[in-house]
Amino acid sequence: MFTNLESLGLLSNAKTRSISAENPTGEKAGGAKVVPDSGNAGSALGKGWKIRPCITLPKKSVVTIAEIEGQGSITHIWITVAEIAYRNCILRMYWDGESEPSVEVPVGDFFCCGHGLRTKINSMPVSVNPSGGFNSYFPMPFRKSCKITIENCHKDDIGGFFYQFDYMLCDIPENMAYFHAQWRRSMTTREYPEHIILDGVQGQGHYAGVYLAWEQLSNGWWGEGELKCYIDGDGEYPTYCGTGTEDYFGGAWCFGDTYSTPFLGYPFWKKDGNEIPKHGLYRFHVLDPIRFERDIKVTIQALGWYPNGKYEPLTDDIASTVYWYQTHPHAKFPPFPPVEARFAR
Repeated sequence: MFTNLESLGLLSNAKTRSISAENPTGEKAGGAKVVPDSGNAGSALGKGWKIRPCITLPKKSVVTIAEIEGQGSITHIWITVAEIAYRNCILRMYWDGESEPSVEVPVGDFFCCGHGLRTKINSMPVSVNPSGGFNSYFPMPFRKSCKITIENCHKDDIGGFFYQFDYMLCDIPENMAYFHAQWRRSMTTREYPEHIILDGVQGQGHYAGVYLAWEQLSNGWWGEGELKCYIDGDGEYPTYCGTGTEDYFGGAWCFGDTYSTPFLGYPFWKKDGNEIPKHGLYRFHVLDPIRFERDIKVTIQALGWYPNGKYEPLTDDIASTVYWYQTHPHAKFPPFPPVEARFAR
């Protein structure tokens, strides 16, 4: 069902479908049906050409951009939109008629573009190509239905929202878990220099990775802290414990340069003039998922160095997008931060 290079040639009874502005229902033979009016760029070409490639997202509103009935899996997502939408627009996904979303993330951060800024990403699950072509290859299975919405929290309409959801209608194995993604943002403190990436999970599943948009609020090295995973009832001490921020994201010795690889990367570093340094990092546990049977909590510390060679607890601004798979039902997500708490422009 789910393909890799070894199984690419295998035949399947799965049915390929695709939802876009040109075929908003994804129905068979349902694309390119819009009849252009005289003001349309394709008016001279007529029906069947490029007539409705994108939509406008009305201000302060939620738009359903995909609804699918039946059993299947999303195989690829492509989206592009202006940067103003990256923190102002919230992407939500609902599986099998659930009332609470399994995915709730600003559209930019979902595709590893934090800070409201574009970043080129060259990983397997997520790729972002010039100029702002968002792609996701995370498998997203559902057994009864799928609903995807986008909320525009901005004060103005946002035009030019392009999207395509490729999916297949097929049988889903009993042991296939549901895809989840959640966004959190916090300001660490000297008293508690730790950001919570994931907490409150109930059920069986596996942690599949994280993207961090890190704003450094002091000079010097900022990435000495460790990532920790508390698995299945761990108390004071974690089962999975890293050795440093740059180590967890596959680098070493304070990075020294940016990079983007199939499963981990530090693709973004920015400091202009008096602007505070901004960083973007991702790690995807594709070949090395972190399994849990009942619960998991994931945290990362913000540590630097004092001049005396001791670790310095840092007050930094960290936003995380965490990706994981688990059984349903899932625990309710924390309340989503308002626009002003997302530093949306």
